[in-house]
Amino acid sequence: MPMANLWPWEKHLRPVVLIGPYVLLTVLAAGTAYADRDTPGALAADLGLCGLAAAAMLWMFTLHPAWRVRPGIMGTFFVILVAVMIALVIRHPWFGFFTPAGYLYAFAVLPWPRTLAGVAAVAFAAGTAQAGGLPGDTPLDIGIYAAVVLANILPMCAFAWFNHTADVQAELRERLLDEVSEAKRRLEATQAENVRLARAAGILDERQRMAREIHDTLAQGLTGIITQLQAAEQAETDPARRRRHVTAATTLARESLTEARRSVHELRPEPLTTARLGEALRDVAERFTALHGIPARTGTTGTVRPLPPAAEVALLRTAQEALANVARHALATRVVLTLSYLDHEVALDVGDDGRGFDPAAVRAVRPEAGGFGLVAMRQRIEALFGALRVESTPGGGTTISARVPDAPVEVAT
Repeated sequence: MPMANLWPWEKHLRPVVLIGPYVLLTVLAAGTAYADRDTPGALAADLGLCGLAAAAMLWMFTLHPAWRVRPGIMGTFFVILVAVMIALVIRHPWFGFFTPAGYLYAFAVLPWPRTLAGVAAVAFAAGTAQAGGLPGDTPLDIGIYAAVVLANILPMCAFAWFNHTADVQAELRERLLDEVSEAKRRLEATQAENVRLARAAGILDERQRMAREIHDTLAQGLTGIITQLQAAEQAETDPARRRRHVTAATTLARESLTEARRSVHELRPEPLTTARLGEALRDVAERFTALHGIPARTGTTGTVRPLPPAAEVALLRTAQEALANVARHALATRVVLTLSYLDHEVALDVGDDGRGFDPAAVRAVRPEAGGFGLVAMRQRIEALFGALRVESTPGGGTTISARVPDAPVEVAT
């Protein structure tokens, strides 16, 4: 069992506490026996007191280590030991050499603040021994005795106080270190969880990006290829027309393959690598007209200025998806694409004169209701803190309007 209040080097003092008092008491008892050899009654009394002290130490401290942490038993043990010690120093002042054992026991077995009272009691015994026993009858003798006793009590109690303060500070430091270690562990766990969540979010973002890119490249390209091949089948009697549709299908396949490769490597779409956004939109519109025979006109308003690459890609993909929807669903006779450079944002409007639809009924914002195309467009635009609006009425055509900031937006972390 650990001892109660030993100072920081308690492990080195344990052998001293366990063995030292017996050695001191044995030496002093032997000297007392020699001094009392001619007075059997005094010899019996002194050896009896020494035996009582030894029995208390042996039975209550040495042989029962579990009792050392029981304040009641240790308090009784210490009172017995100090009482015997005081009796011995009154009879023979040389028993003052036994008082260091009392200090060791006070620090070892008494909890604070009893330690202070125990140290004071042992210091009283030590001062009594140093004063040569009880004082005489004169005021001078009493004053000298009191001064000697106080000279022992005050510094030893001060030492006990400072030792207790050091123990409290050491315990506080240990507690703080434990709290810091626990906080560090929690921080590391939080950081690990944040890394896991960030990795999961990154995976989800990449899946969404690839889904949008596949839809904007492969899906649209395959749709166009199927349309051209179907037209070629219907032109079996017209070789020139059939050849034109097959050539268009081949061109679409090559372009779709190129765009798919660029999407995998996160490169900018082909039209934006050689031209600005307005020119790229004009090129997309011309290809749309050539493939589907629907006139598509482009226009630009405001002061043209460079845009963030992500904004250009988002607006170009929006235009491509909107045109693909016109080809598949609108039954339109013309399409107008308008790129507007406003004060702090850029807007793209794609309008057709087709059959239109009811946006509320279609619920374009939900994949299961409106298909992935409008959802992908909205995700692209809103990822840039922009807005996408779809306006349509049955028989009144459809207009898709996308607005994005004209400067990169930093996301707060």
